[in-house]
Amino acid sequence: MAIENWITGTTDGPTLTAAARASCIPTANRFVLPNNFFWIGRAIHIRMSGRISCVVTTPGTARLDVCLGSAGTTIVFDTLALNLNIVAKTTVPWIFDCLLVCRAVGTGTSTTFFPTAYFASEAVVGSPLPKVGGNGFLNVPVGTPAVGAGCDNSAAAPLDVFFTQTVATGSFTVHNYIVDIVN
Repeated sequence: MAIENWITGTTDGPTLTAAARASCIPTANRFVLPNNFFWIGRAIHIRMSGRISCVVTTPGTARLDVCLGSAGTTIVFDTLALNLNIVAKTTVPWIFDCLLVCRAVGTGTSTTFFPTAYFASEAVVGSPLPKVGGNGFLNVPVGTPAVGAGCDNSAAAPLDVFFTQTVATGSFTVHNYIVDIVN
C-alpha cells in the first residue's frame, strides 16, 4: 500500500460565521482530481483541524461535508448535524479525520465511497451531559454509515470541504488541511 500526499495546507481557511453552508478550506488548497482517478479500493484520506466557537443560548449544530463531482459540489460524505455544546466555547480546537474508500466506479453517479470518520472537540456534545473541559469524540456520520452520493469518475473532480452551522452565533476556521491518497 502506498500513501501519497496531494496537498498540505499552509494557510488558514476563511473564518465562517454565517448560518450558511460554505467552503471551509483555504482557496489555495482546492485542487482537481483527474479523469478516471478512482478505482475500487482506492481511498482518499482527509485530515483537518482548527478552531471553533459556540454560545450558550443558541449553540445550534455544525456539519462538515466532503464534495467531489464535476463542479466540486456533489456531497460524497456528510457528517450530518453535530450538536454544539450548551456551554460557551471560544476558539477551542477541533479535529476531523475522514477516510473515504472507493466502493464502485463509473459514470453519472456510479462512483461511491464508504466512510470511516470522526470529529472531536469540546465544542460538540459528546455525551448526554457535556462536561466542561472534556472533549466530545463523535464517530461520524451521526447516523447509519452508508455510501454517499455518487459522482462521475470519467470527469475531472474538484475536491472541496464545506462547513454549515445552523445559527450565526459561532465561528469555524480551518488551520491545517491535509489530503493523502491511499493506493
